[in-house]
Formats: sequence, C-alpha cells, structure tokens
Amino acid sequence: MKFLDQAKIYVRSGDGGDGVIAFRREKYIEYGGPDGGDGGRGGDILFRAVPGLNTLIDFRYTQHFKARKGGNGAGSNRTGAAAENVTINVPVGTQIFDEDRETLLADLDAEGKEVLLCRGGDGGLGNTHFKSSTNRAPRRADKGWPGEERWVWLRLKLIADIGLVGLPNAGKSTLLSVASRARPKIADYPFTTLHPQLGVVRLNNTEEFVIADIPGLIEGASEGAGLGDRFLGHVERCATLLHLIDGTESQVVKHWRLIRKELEAYDPELAAKPEIIVLNKCDSLTPTQRSAKKRALAKASGAEVMMLSGATQEGLPELLRLLQDRVTTAKKDRQG
Repeated sequence: MKFLDQAKIYVRSGDGGDGVIAFRREKYIEYGGPDGGDGGRGGDILFRAVPGLNTLIDFRYTQHFKARKGGNGAGSNRTGAAAENVTINVPVGTQIFDEDRETLLADLDAEGKEVLLCRGGDGGLGNTHFKSSTNRAPRRADKGWPGEERWVWLRLKLIADIGLVGLPNAGKSTLLSVASRARPKIADYPFTTLHPQLGVVRLNNTEEFVIADIPGLIEGASEGAGLGDRFLGHVERCATLLHLIDGTESQVVKHWRLIRKELEAYDPELAAKPEIIVLNKCDSLTPTQRSAKKRALAKASGAEVMMLSGATQEGLPELLRLLQDRVTTAKKDRQG
C-alpha cells in the first residue's frame, strides 16, 4: 500500500428538498384548503476517524464527495424524504484544514471521533404554512435551502507514543525491525526510508507502545534539503523523542546538534519534548571509543546517553523498558 499523508478534496452537502403547492381535493369536502408538504433535509458531510487506516491514498483516486438532495414535498401534507448523510472514513490522527492550508477545521485524534463539516440544507416550506384568515388558498411554496460546499486539505499525523529521529543510516529502520513486527526496508545507503513507518512494541500481555520511524533528516531539512521536514508532523503527537545517533561516525556531537537545530526550526514545541539519546552501532566500537563518545554526548546534551546495537540487540531490553516507562508516565499525566 502506498503512503500518502496529504490530500485535497471537495465536499458538498445536499440541498434541501422543495416545498410544494397542493390543495386538498376529496369528495364531500367542499373547501379542502392547502395541504402542500415541506421538502426533506439534504444530506450532511461527516468525517469519522476509524482504526485500520494509516494512509490517505484513497483520496488520490476519489476527490469529490457530494451528498444527495432532500426529497420534494407532496400533497396531503407529506414531507419529502431526508437524504442520507455521507460519512467519510479517515485514519486516526487526520487533521482537516481549510483551503488556505492554515485554518484548522477539525482534528480527529481519537478513534471514533466524528465531525460534521458541511450541514445539509433545510427543506423548503409547503403552501400549508402560508394559509391565513385572509389568504385561504396560498400559492406560495419555498425552495429548499442550498447545502454547503468547500475544498479542504486532509493532513495525516500518525498517532505514536515514541518518535524516532536521526540522520539517514543511523539505524532507525533496523531498530524498528528488531523491536517490533514492522518490516521496513533496510539497506546500507542513505534515505532507505522514504515514508513514515509504524511499529507496535509489545513487552508483555499488558504493556505495549507504538513507535514511529520517519525518513532521516539532514542539514537544511527545514529549507527543503533531502526529503525536507514534511514528515516531522508524524512525531508531533509523540510523548518522547528517541534520537538515534550512528556511533561509528567521528563527530557524534555535531550530528546531535544538527538534528536538534532542524527540530527547533520546524517547531520549538516539538524540540522541547523529552528526548532519549541513543548511541547506536556500539558493537563496532572499542571500549575506549564507547566511553569517549558517550561522555562527549552526555556533556553536550546534559542528558543520559544509552548504548545500543541494533544488529546484536545489545542494550535493547533496557531501552525498551525505559521507553515503556516513559509512555506509561505520559499517559497517566494526561489522564490525571
């Protein structure tokens, strides 16, 4: 399945049905009077967040959504049938923006969350509503009210507990593959990951969390270099950032600062999230190199640095336990 996290679509709710002009004509009833019914209500356009979807690819092929018009009224004071609503299913984490791409209309960040975006038009009134003591036979009926229409942008921000960031080839995909059942593409060249990947890490029957791997950032990503920073939105909702650094590189502190700079340029709130720094590929380092690089990173960041080898899984159980504890604490804080 192809991954698509942005889409532009057109939505239009249904017009209301028309009211009618009708008069009661029955045997033995000399003055029947007006009995034109009202029009039915037009269909609404709703969006609903549903599980099981993790891409907006369907909206590349279907871009127009229109609800039906309500039924027209009829004689004998019969109201027209209301049109069915159109419900558009989207992945959990989808945001709906106005055409300007800046005005947020809705944020479907929870399973089952639903929003009414375009309200269907009300039905027009039949001539029954216009009878009076001076107008016994009104020949007026209203047209149905028009529905609403608009172009909107859908933007998907994946719902994950842990966001995985780092330079290309830092070993993020390898970590995701050994920690979860996800099977991302792994190769020894940069930008192996071209779109975000999700993995569920299950420690036991009661503890699990979701980790998101986004394409690697490079210097100037905020200005469009490499794949740019467009995928950083997928880690905005994470409770903690897992910053993976290639331990075989000579300038690990420089690489850490580079990613921090790009996070700050994208969104200071994202950069302010709790961060866990992990020095990866430690199986390729000597004990002296491990100690020196870990000490240099700890001094520059002021945070604890963990050692990891995605290939041999050294340090993996300790890292996953720390991540689970962070996720559990963050969930308790939100609930409290």
